[in-house]
Formats: sequence, C-alpha cells, structure tokens
Amino acid sequence: MNPITLTVVTCACCLAMPSQASPACTAKSGVATAALVELYTSEGCSSCPPADLHLRKLHQLLDADAVVVPLALHVSYWDRIGWKDVFAQTRFDARQSALLSFRKNQVAYTPQFFVNGEELRAWRSDLPATVRHINARVAPLTITLSSAPTATASVALEADVVAPDPHLAGALYLAVSESALVSQVTRGENSGATLRHDNTARLWFGPIRLEKGRAQLRQQITLPDGWNRQNLQAVAFVQDRGDILQAVSTAQCKPALGLS
Repeated sequence: MNPITLTVVTCACCLAMPSQASPACTAKSGVATAALVELYTSEGCSSCPPADLHLRKLHQLLDADAVVVPLALHVSYWDRIGWKDVFAQTRFDARQSALLSFRKNQVAYTPQFFVNGEELRAWRSDLPATVRHINARVAPLTITLSSAPTATASVALEADVVAPDPHLAGALYLAVSESALVSQVTRGENSGATLRHDNTARLWFGPIRLEKGRAQLRQQITLPDGWNRQNLQAVAFVQDRGDILQAVSTAQCKPALGLS
C-alpha cells in the first residue's frame, strides 16, 4: 500500500467552555478509502464471542498502516432465545437485511462480517488482505467529522461531505459507539459467561442524501449517565446502495467525543 495518510485529526480547546473542559475533536478523511468493518452480533449467540474478540483486536491483526473503522451492531432476533441483549436494536436487524439485499447471498446470521458493504465469510483469515485492498483505492469524497462539548454537558456532532463530482450518489450516516462494555450473561446460549464488547453502536442517524456532491448532518445529543464518555466515539460514513464510499471516526481524539 502506498503511504497515504487517510485521516488528519486536530484537537483544540473549545472556546465556549471553561479552560478545564475537554478538547473538541475534528477528524477529516483523506485520499485513501477507509475500510468500514461491520460485525453483526448478539449476546444470545454462542458463536459470537470469538467474533467480538476478533473485532476488539482488529488493529493488532491488520497492517500497521491499515485505515479501518470498526463497528459492532447488535441484532435483536436472538432475544427470543432467552437472553435480551441490552445493546440490540431492531434498526440493526434492518440494516443487516438491507446490506444483504444488494448481494447474492441474502441469509442473515450471527456473527456476520461486512467490509465496506460486502459480506466477508472468511473473516478469520481474509480481513487483512481485504482491508489492504480497500485502502489502496482513492476515495471519491471527503468527510469532515467533528464533536464538541456544549455548555449543557451534551455533545454537538457534525459531519460534512464534499465530493468533487456533483453527480455522485450516496447517503451520509452518523453513529456513536462505545467500547469497554461488559455484560454478565445469566441465560441463553452464553449463560454464565462474561462478555466484553468494543465499538458497539449506541446511536444511529441518517441517511442524508448527497445533493450536488454535498451533505451535512448536525446532531446534538445528551448522553445517558450510564455511558462512559471516555469510551465513546463518533463514526461517519457515506454509502451508495450497498457500497461504502468512505468512512471516518473520532477514535484518534482523547476523549473521542470531546467529553470527559
């Protein structure tokens, strides 16, 4: 892979906040295409913990210069087996089905990996090469993603897309994920297990369609008290039908949402 820098991150104090406030964050995608790795998983699925671990260790498994945005989406259709996954959302069931609708294989299961919209069944062996291949492509657009604390202890998120081609089709999505989550499972296939999750999708916004090569999504959110703000990050990506055109996250900022 050519030594192209994908993401430039800058941190500066938020002028609207007191001097002791956490910094704001701005992440901007670059020339190369990032690999958005989506794992569809469930705490009720006995074969999912190894995949969850694989996603948690993703950066250790890939090339040192790999540009990757991991995201774990917990589905709800396992809840009926006996354990309700508190991180599951029906919108993630729908997203999994929507991605499959563009492919020949339309069977939804867990754990199921997608890399830039393409199902990857051989994820144990093929993820590094797949990410390398995606990173070698020039992205058709640029995403700027920023987060900043507000005076009300909420966080303001903004994602902006600019494409040189005004006719480029696609839609902008924005997510907030949380890492270092721990669950004690007492029922179902994983009864008695302690499960750990990273990059778990918590909030989801979009789609916002590109118009003349541009799109913008602004969202101010108040985070629940139970969420660990230092383990949160924002993710933005643009998708055209089943293909991911570009992705970026605030993972490089500390803390990633500009909140302590």
